[in-house]
Amino acid sequence: MVAVESLLLKHSERVVRTVLVVDVVESVRLMEADEEGVVQRWLRLVDHVVKDVLPANEGRLVKSMGDGMLIELPTVPLALTAAFAIQRASDIANLGIPTERRLLLRMGAQVGELISGEHDVYGRAVNLAARLTALAGPGEIVVSAGVRDQLTPILDADIEDLGECYVKHMENPVRAYRIGPPGPRPVIEHGTGVMPEMLPTIAVIPFAVRGTEPEHHMLGEILADEIISALSRAPELHVISRLSTTAFRERNASLLDVCAHLNASYVLYGAYRTIGTHVALDATLAEAKSGRIVWSKAMKGQVARILSGEDPLIDRIVAETGAAVLARELQRAQSLALPTLEIYTLLLGAITLMHRLSPQDFERARQMLQTMIDRSPRLAVPYAWLAKWHVLRVQQGWTDDPNAERRLALDCTQRSLNLDPTGSLALTISGLVHTNLLKKLDVAQERYEAALRANPNDSLAWLLKGTMHAFRGEGKLAVDGTRRALRLSPLDPLRYYYDSLAATAALSAGLYERAIELAERSLRANRTHTSTLRAMAIAQWQLGREEDACKTVAELRRLEPTLTVSKYLERHPSSEYETGRIWSRALGSAGLPA
Repeated sequence: MVAVESLLLKHSERVVRTVLVVDVVESVRLMEADEEGVVQRWLRLVDHVVKDVLPANEGRLVKSMGDGMLIELPTVPLALTAAFAIQRASDIANLGIPTERRLLLRMGAQVGELISGEHDVYGRAVNLAARLTALAGPGEIVVSAGVRDQLTPILDADIEDLGECYVKHMENPVRAYRIGPPGPRPVIEHGTGVMPEMLPTIAVIPFAVRGTEPEHHMLGEILADEIISALSRAPELHVISRLSTTAFRERNASLLDVCAHLNASYVLYGAYRTIGTHVALDATLAEAKSGRIVWSKAMKGQVARILSGEDPLIDRIVAETGAAVLARELQRAQSLALPTLEIYTLLLGAITLMHRLSPQDFERARQMLQTMIDRSPRLAVPYAWLAKWHVLRVQQGWTDDPNAERRLALDCTQRSLNLDPTGSLALTISGLVHTNLLKKLDVAQERYEAALRANPNDSLAWLLKGTMHAFRGEGKLAVDGTRRALRLSPLDPLRYYYDSLAATAALSAGLYERAIELAERSLRANRTHTSTLRAMAIAQWQLGREEDACKTVAELRRLEPTLTVSKYLERHPSSEYETGRIWSRALGSAGLPA
């Protein structure tokens, strides 16, 4: 073995080169859809690169994988010229091909010393080029600071600073830049907060009438209208307008037809009949593509109360529909391999599993968010939720290095804001990081207020802003904010989290009975949220229920054995305020070690 290694080194040399890594975006999905066609198009592109692009730029193809290329070039300018030429060739090859079938490339480049052999190249430069490729979106090129230093902005390329980026298997962040051909327009447009394709889409077909009174013939349209209106307030769903779905009323169209015309993930449909002043409704929710029935139920209501908006029938349909969609997406997220999952399945699954606060689910959530980022690095939303993941990790006491979590959370929020600087979610999570990890409540307040200017109905922004006021001891503002959040999200799948933070708000206002009520409701849904147990114990102690408070602290210590009063004060945002002193004394009195 030693002799073989010596022979290999003899035919290798240390050189300074620019490494360019080219990768096909979503190659597995493309292969599954059209293996032979994808292979033929890829081989034609590789052939063009080898015969035309590389000779013109003094480069060589080190190796070609099934979905990528590793290229070595002598200088940065030549590497850049080659990258742009490959990009243009790819664009030309995609002309006339449907969007979902196009071969889209992403590239990464690094310059540095490496070991160059006859059949391969080795060294940190190769590894970093591969990691930078993962930061690039479809049709994008991301380079290191070393590459950027050898470029003249505007003349050589459009350059966008991505800041300090954490990449896989590298302990320290690297400075990265996104580049594009020289031109008057920026390389990349800002992403939107939540794109429709990031949410499951539901189509509500007006309910068909079955032998009912003539005057009640339009009841199906009214029911659909009310359901669409209520579902539209759910942030985890994208709802198709009624004008688009009315065309399918009483057509007996198949689910595949509805899916093809409306691009819906789920279809809610059914039939009703009136019996005197009452209505009997059979409602069904189905997956559009598979035809699988996800939820079905027979319900009854009163016609007059439905028309006046007083009957709970609509709320029941909406609540159960939302819960069924979430349960189905969570089932898919837990049972299928990550590369096969759609963006909205990854997002809903990650948010839900993250907030379950079991270590296994928590790690699965991180993997889902990272998969979203790897697949669509220009989306702001997964970066924002990954930042919250790091916050929760600190709050649960699951990290030995809170400072590292702070750095990672800040990096994620900065990326999210770079992509969507006015998005309410990115601003809200930035506020959360500044509140809970940095204790910069003045900055957090600015972020929350900016989020609410962008979206006055962002329930999470109201919730976290209210909690920030609670930490300061501003009880009335805290209760007002969290109450508004609860009103805006009556069907939120993370209702326990809302109840938990509302309990903290009640604590700050001295509403201890209300705090216990909210904490108990939260714990019924999730018994592992340590923040809820802290709020419960404090409220119990303040009410003189000392025995109950001691039992609650015992449960808290079981979930977080290393927690002490000093650690609580060290990390809690209220530590510099009177609320923190009151709350820490209560926890200590109830049995939390000093």
